[in-house]
Amino acid sequence: MGKLWKKTDTELHPVVEKYTAGTDHIFDMELLPFDIAASKAHAKGLQKINILSPGELEALENALEALLKKHEAGNVTILREDEDCHTVIENYLVEAVGDAGKKIHTGRSRNDQVAVAMRLYMKDKLTTIRKQCIALASNFVDMAEKYEKNPMPGYSHTQQAMLTTVGHYFASFAEALLDDADYIESALRHIDKNPLGSAAGFGSSIPLDRTFTTQELGFSAVQVNSLYCQNSRGKFESVYMEALAQVMLTLGKFAGDMVLFTSREFDFFAVAETLTTGSSIMPQKRNLDAMEILRGNVSVVIANQLMVKDIAKNLLSGYNRDGQLMKKPLIESTNIVADSVEVVEHVLKGLTPKAESIRSKITPGIFAADIANDLVNEKRMPFRDAYKRAMELVHNNEVNLAENIKSKMSLGAPGNLDIKGYRARIKKLS
Repeated sequence: MGKLWKKTDTELHPVVEKYTAGTDHIFDMELLPFDIAASKAHAKGLQKINILSPGELEALENALEALLKKHEAGNVTILREDEDCHTVIENYLVEAVGDAGKKIHTGRSRNDQVAVAMRLYMKDKLTTIRKQCIALASNFVDMAEKYEKNPMPGYSHTQQAMLTTVGHYFASFAEALLDDADYIESALRHIDKNPLGSAAGFGSSIPLDRTFTTQELGFSAVQVNSLYCQNSRGKFESVYMEALAQVMLTLGKFAGDMVLFTSREFDFFAVAETLTTGSSIMPQKRNLDAMEILRGNVSVVIANQLMVKDIAKNLLSGYNRDGQLMKKPLIESTNIVADSVEVVEHVLKGLTPKAESIRSKITPGIFAADIANDLVNEKRMPFRDAYKRAMELVHNNEVNLAENIKSKMSLGAPGNLDIKGYRARIKKLS
């Protein structure tokens, strides 16, 4: 059958075909299962309004299921001349079931096909990444509880600031990931609207039941205005990309810390050798390359988010082929985030705090703020005077680290991590 839009025997110039198809034939492999799901729902909708007979629907459903299994087995290929997954699906259906396959495009455009496939893809991936974030947050809570009382210097302006704990440090990432899970949930609610049935952006004279297909596909609502279904492309993808960026900002901070904290100069953590690479010239080197790559990938995802916005901005209302270029940055970023969460999980499990080395790095000045606070509490000295006096006393001050940590009792401080609160929140989100 060939290209869905082909009307004559004229062949598209190969240079134009290569340029316009771009990388769709690669990235549409990931969208194909979602386009199959949308095609199943559309077929049911067509049968509901008697465009398809019950027998034709059954034949189409069986063929779509067979195609999905072939895809899962790695036996489906999208060629550049196919252009996209939509063409592969329709050509397969025509070959498999004949005239019923020719009816599958009734009341539908590739414009709403790609919109709904992308929407289903984003919903699926956000759901998965959200679960990953919650699971990783739970791992950080476990580490926070295990090392709750282990002293560690805290930093401000990259200088030692005040005493904290390894547990307090780990708990900060647990809470960040739980906030990221909340953000993902809000993004999911925002994009959970069905564009199927909007056709090319201007609706259809076929009496499609859009509420029916919305329920079939598991969307919470219909995206009503058919033109907005196209105009929202780029906007919804941008919301999705922001959710991914939030996760990467959390993971990137941990990665950057680990590159420093596992170095010989800091020597705060030992890391399992299976998580490091070596140097081709320096035999002594063990490199935490995964965290360096993750640190760089934060920039990749943020750049991809900006790319999506830039492609979508100021386009004329309606479908524009430019939107095709959003697939690559979006799918690339999705895979980066999923892999990044997984690699942090393994690195976290392979970390061991080096308690004595950490203690040896704690300098007396780190207690100056505590001394100032004690002068205020015990001698009612004005804080600004206490602030100045503290530096005179700090080097003669003997500090019990455990007692210092225990004294930090405000909620969320090193002496009051609220581990139970985090576990309750994880349970609620799971």
